[in-house]
Amino acid sequence: MNNNNKFAPIKDAYQLVQGAKIKGIKHEEVFELGHYDADKRGYTIYPYEDGIKFDDFSVIVNERELKTYYLIEEIKVTAPMLENRSMVSGMDRLGMAS
Repeated sequence: MNNNNKFAPIKDAYQLVQGAKIKGIKHEEVFELGHYDADKRGYTIYPYEDGIKFDDFSVIVNERELKTYYLIEEIKVTAPMLENRSMVSGMDRLGMAS
């Protein structure tokens, strides 16, 4: 992974999407966020290095621990947001938006 990537505090559970890259606040190790396991009440995280996710080892971490001890990679998502806005305004014109 490129060391120029910026990581930011996790402020909201909506940031916790499968495939997101996270790293510990005190350590440089990077992980890839896996799925949420409702039975275990936590997210599966996998070690991630040089563009490769290692599936042979994983840890379950709950949301509070992620927000407290981890940072999430900042990703710019301007294009999809603009497409989504035009879709909503189109739905408005059809009288289908609530």
